[in-house]
Amino acid sequence: MRTLSLFENDRLSLDRSIELSAESLRHYGSLYKHWAIAFSGGKDSSATVTLVADLIEKGLVPRPASITVLYADTRQELPPLHNAAMALLDKLKERGFDTRVVLPKLDHRYFVYMLGRGVPPPSNTFRWCTPKLKVMSMERELEILRQERGEKFLMLTGVRVGESAARDQRIAMSCSRDGGECGQGWFQQTTSNAVADTLAPLLHWRVCHVWDWLVQADVELGYPTFDIAEVYGHDPQDDLGETESINARTGCIGCPLVEEDAALERVLANPKWAYLAPLRQLRPLYWEVKKPQYRLRKHGETNIGGELSSKQGRLGPLHMQARRFLLEAIQNIEADVNQAAKALNKPEISLINEQELQRIEDLIAANTWPERWDGTEPTGDQLLPKISSDGSVQPIFLRGKEQSLPEVIIDLLRSRPEPMTAQQIYQTLLETDNYRFSAYDPVQVVRSVVRRHCENLDLNYAKKLKKYFVMTAPGYYTLKDSIRFTEHHQN
Repeated sequence: MRTLSLFENDRLSLDRSIELSAESLRHYGSLYKHWAIAFSGGKDSSATVTLVADLIEKGLVPRPASITVLYADTRQELPPLHNAAMALLDKLKERGFDTRVVLPKLDHRYFVYMLGRGVPPPSNTFRWCTPKLKVMSMERELEILRQERGEKFLMLTGVRVGESAARDQRIAMSCSRDGGECGQGWFQQTTSNAVADTLAPLLHWRVCHVWDWLVQADVELGYPTFDIAEVYGHDPQDDLGETESINARTGCIGCPLVEEDAALERVLANPKWAYLAPLRQLRPLYWEVKKPQYRLRKHGETNIGGELSSKQGRLGPLHMQARRFLLEAIQNIEADVNQAAKALNKPEISLINEQELQRIEDLIAANTWPERWDGTEPTGDQLLPKISSDGSVQPIFLRGKEQSLPEVIIDLLRSRPEPMTAQQIYQTLLETDNYRFSAYDPVQVVRSVVRRHCENLDLNYAKKLKKYFVMTAPGYYTLKDSIRFTEHHQN
């Protein structure tokens, strides 16, 4: 049962939130002949597109000369969310709205880029997925739409306060640029030559308004939005309000950037989607192929000027055997899901479609590598002489005592003032070749070491150990000021 607040009567109701959204659409929308809606398939953009469509159909907001719904299809969305998004697009099209599915270029698609070119799975230090899968393709489509319309248009987004702390800060800094109040939506005006100005008409909506609207849009308006709410773990049948409204976010299938795939687990907790369980294998698979034995390593690398690069021994792309291993594993996961889907009469999935598979095979056959790699480099697990930036070489048999893991982590955090998670620490050490792990779960080893030497964690078994680190937030660690300060003066 939800606990009522002392300020319950002061909160915006859904009806009032809708009125404010309609006001912002009437005010700012009247300045533009053409509108577009950025649709990701998530809860906020789904609420935005269905609300705008309903207000226009009821005559509460004047219809612009054109309105185009742009769905950014990354080919990596959770299957139930992708299916719901496509069904919603079909319904909008039936009602006379222009809808477009925006796909990444073939060579930029997730598995083509990874398996065809050998680029390793994304990490927090090399997050190539967002620009390749979404940003670049959407920017390209917006340019096309700008040319078709012949003038700047209004782009509607589903941005809300409370969805992202970093985004909230940007909104707070920019919300008064045009004199508009937050209740009127977040309006951002650009130059006359720009592609579009943007408006977030649901900026002020509480998350419970989003859930209530998605249920209402399904029951009363005929939009297929039940599944969208359920993907986030919301219970559309909870008429008594016994479950708390959640403000969860979804990500790509098996996202390798998170330590726990909460979005997929929420989906699998629903019995009707439990057959998708083999997708759990993706994230561990991505982490596995980031290890040195699946990748190539630069040795004696020089820069454009012919001098030795300062970052010697860096790990690079997946070698050909790793790509074949990963391709077969992904195809097996897809086959396992689809076998269960056929048996249960459920929707099948497509991780790698025929066009993408053919492109992967073509790129592998052409011996394709990322820029400045050619496949002749040694594999990452080979023990090689250490080359310093001054050109000196330390033969393997002359190497001194290796640093301990706490010492290596201290050196790393000394150069990284921002707090890091155990996963980020491990990934950075892996990519810089500063420590060789032999443990089955190296992330857990890193986490254990940091926690044992963490000053503000009261662990009985580690009371006598020296303390080098502090935890700044749950799961995030940095150096103690005294350690950083002492090291600074020693150098």
